[in-house]
Amino acid sequence: MAAQHRCIAIVGPFQSGKTALLEAILHRTGAVDRPGRAGSRVGDTSPEAKAHGMSVEPAFATTRFLGEAFTFVDCPGSIEFAHDLRAVLPACDAAVVVCEADERKLPALELTLRELEAAGLPRLLFINKAETAPGSLRDALALLQPASRVPLLLRQIPLIEGETAVGFIDLALERAFIWREQAQSEVVALPDGELPREKAERFTMLERLADHDDVLMEDLIAEVEPERDRVFADLARELRQGQAVSVLFGSAEHGHGVTRLLKALRHEAPGLAETRARLGVAEDGAPLVQVMKTLHTGFGGKLSVGRVLRGVVREGEAVTGPGGGARVAGLTQLTGAAGTRLPEAREGEVAGLAKLDPIATAETLAVGPEAPASLVPLPPPDPVHALALRVRDRKDDVRLSAALAKLADEDPALIVEHRAELGDLRLSGQGEMHLRVAVERLASRFGIGVETEPARVAYRETIRGPAEARARHKKQTGGHGQFADVALAVRPLGRGEGFVFEDEVVGGAVPRQYIASVEAGARAFTAKGPLGFPVVDIAVTLKDGAAHAVDSSDAAFQAATRLALEDALAKAGPVLLEPILAVSMAVPSGATAKATGLVTARRGQILGFDARPGWAGWDVVEALIPESEMTDLIVELRSATAGVGTFTTRFDHRAELTGRAADAVLARQPVRKAG
Repeated sequence: MAAQHRCIAIVGPFQSGKTALLEAILHRTGAVDRPGRAGSRVGDTSPEAKAHGMSVEPAFATTRFLGEAFTFVDCPGSIEFAHDLRAVLPACDAAVVVCEADERKLPALELTLRELEAAGLPRLLFINKAETAPGSLRDALALLQPASRVPLLLRQIPLIEGETAVGFIDLALERAFIWREQAQSEVVALPDGELPREKAERFTMLERLADHDDVLMEDLIAEVEPERDRVFADLARELRQGQAVSVLFGSAEHGHGVTRLLKALRHEAPGLAETRARLGVAEDGAPLVQVMKTLHTGFGGKLSVGRVLRGVVREGEAVTGPGGGARVAGLTQLTGAAGTRLPEAREGEVAGLAKLDPIATAETLAVGPEAPASLVPLPPPDPVHALALRVRDRKDDVRLSAALAKLADEDPALIVEHRAELGDLRLSGQGEMHLRVAVERLASRFGIGVETEPARVAYRETIRGPAEARARHKKQTGGHGQFADVALAVRPLGRGEGFVFEDEVVGGAVPRQYIASVEAGARAFTAKGPLGFPVVDIAVTLKDGAAHAVDSSDAAFQAATRLALEDALAKAGPVLLEPILAVSMAVPSGATAKATGLVTARRGQILGFDARPGWAGWDVVEALIPESEMTDLIVELRSATAGVGTFTTRFDHRAELTGRAADAVLARQPVRKAG
C-alpha cells in the first residue's frame, strides 16, 4: 500500500513565526539546503510579502519525512487575509497553530482557533520562541486556554539551564532531549532533579487523556503504568476527534522542536480518508479536486491550486466545476514560487491545474462532464474598507478592468464595482493592507499605476417644505414651434418614500397624452437637483398648464417641467441627505470603551453593546454612523484592538446634513442647472 500524502495548514496570529516554521520543516526534511531568512523564504516570495515582511497569500510546499509525503500550506496570519485561510482549510487534514505565550496576541489566536473549529479541522499547538520565554509552560497553557474551547494538552516541559530553555522532556516518551541548532535534538539522560516534575506533569497529561478512555482511567486509579502504545493511541484519537489540542513547543528560527512536531503529525494527524469523511465525500466515484487557491501567473496563465480528494487527475483530462468545464493544460507541484511539472496528480496530492478559466477558488471539480456539488460554499466576507481607483495613464483604462478581474478571481474578498452615479471605480476589501497589496500587485504584476482616494459617498437631496412654480417653454424655429406651459407643486415625503407623481389637472388644460411627458420630465430632473445630487422623498403634483394645438410636443412639456421644478425646488428649501449605516462592531471586551469612543468621534450614535454570543471576553457594539465617517474606521479599530476588531454594516436610513459638513460636501460638488 502506498504511503499516504497529508496536507497540513500552518496557521496562527500575525508575526507568530509560521513562515519561519515552514522553512525549518523544509530544511529538516531536506527540501531546502538551508532555512531562508526574512525576504528569502519559500513562504514569502511575492514582492508584496517581501516589502511588508508578512505573508499575504497562502504558500504551498511539498516534502517527505520518514517515507511519507506532506504538503504544508503557510497561511497568512492577518485578519485581512482570513478569506484565503477559509478557502484552504477544508481540503487540509490538520493544522499546526503557531503562537506565542503573549497575552496581547490572545484575541488573534482565538480568531484562528475559531476558524479551525468552524472547519472541523484537527489541530496541534506549537508555542514558538520558547527559548526566549523559558517560564512555566503550565502558566503559558493557563494563559492560552481561554483562546480555545477545546482543552489544551501539554505534552512537553522545558529543560532549563540558567534562564534559557535548552531542550525538553517529552511526557509521552518519558525522554529528555537537548536542542541542536538546525538539527535533530539529542537524547540525554533525564537530569536528576527533573524526575518529580516530569512525573507530576505526565500524570496531569494522562488524567486529561483518561477523560475519554475508561481503561486508562482504571490504570491510573490502580496506579498501573499504562502502555506507551495506549498513550500514543489516545493522543492520536483525541487529536482526530477534536477532543484535545496537543501542545508542543520550540523555536522555528533555530529549528528547535521541529522533528518532534513532524513525528506527531506523521503518527497522529488524520489522513485523507478522515478528511473525505469530514467533507462528506464518498470513497468511490469520479476523481475529485477541491480548489484551495487561484493564481494568475505571468508565464502560464491561470493556475488553480487544488487537492485531489479522490482518484487521479492527469494532464489533458476534461474537468467540470460549477462554472463550466475545461481541459487540464498542465499539472505542477508547487514549492513557493517554484514549480515541478507532474504527469498526473494522485490522491491526496496538492497540485496546480493550468488554464481552468471557468473554475473559481473554493469550488469542487470532477473529472468528466458532470459537475459535482460544492463541498464547502464560501461566500465573500462583507467589505470593511474601500478605495476609489483612477489610472495614472488613461490608456490603461481597459487593462485596469481586466487586471482587477484577475485579482478578484484570485482573491474573492476583493470586490470591484463600477459606480456610474458617482463616476468612480470602487475597490473594497478587508482592510488597509488588503487593498494596499492589491494596488501594489496592479503595478508589479500588470504594470498599471493607479491613484487612490477614499471612496465617494452617494449623497441625496430633498426639500424641507412645499412650494409651487409655473413655467412656460416657448420657442419658434421657422416650422412648427415648441410650446408647453405647466404649473407644479412639490412637497416633501417621509424618508424612504422615494418619488411620487400626482395629476390634479381639470378641464383638460393639459391634454392626457402630455401628462406622461410631464412625469418623465420630473423624473429626469430629479436625477440631479439644485444641489447637484439625486432628489428623493418628494411628491410632484401637476396642478395646471396649457398646450398649443400645433406646437406642443412631448419634448416641450418635458422642458417646461424641468424649468418649473428648478424654480419650485429652489423655493422649497433644498437640503442634503447623507446615508447612515447600522454598524455592528465585534471587539475584545477590553477594547469596548475605545470602540465606543471611535463611534462618537465620527458623529455616530451608540445604540448599545452586549456580550458577543458564544465568545467569552468579546463584546458587540451596535451603532449608527454616517457613511462619510467610515473611511478609516477599520484602520483605527484594528489599531485599538491589536488587529482583531471588525464590523459589518448595512444601510439604515438617510439623515439631513447641515452646517460645515454640508458646506464641505457642496464645495466639492459641481452644481448643474436644469433647462
